[in-house]
Amino acid sequence: MAATLPETPFDPATAARIVVARVFVRGLKIEAEVGVYAHERGKTQPLIVDVELDVTTVHAERLAQTVNYETIATAARELAAEGHIELVETFAERLAERCLADPRVTRARVRVEKPLALAPHAEAAGVEITAVRV
Repeated sequence: MAATLPETPFDPATAARIVVARVFVRGLKIEAEVGVYAHERGKTQPLIVDVELDVTTVHAERLAQTVNYETIATAARELAAEGHIELVETFAERLAERCLADPRVTRARVRVEKPLALAPHAEAAGVEITAVRV
């Protein structure tokens, strides 16, 4: 016979607290002017962006109590719209900084892939960085 826990009413004062939630956007496709080579200047190319944020939150039940993942996508698109960036490392770092502007974000992991960088010999090339609030 399996043991069962006694049913008790929910008491927020004694309930387990969520210390960190992980908010993520995976596979965001954007067009950006990025690259150091002459053939990469003056035109956009596809990037695939993954962002994972550690967010401090306690019993979030409303969107305002956590980080909206649409704001992550908007930040990436706005960064791309600002003009040419030479390195995907720079793009990733700037996006992480924008994410860390929200005081609830304690860690930002940003991965940026350039699918055409080594085509047709590789599926993608890119960078992944982790930025931590200090």
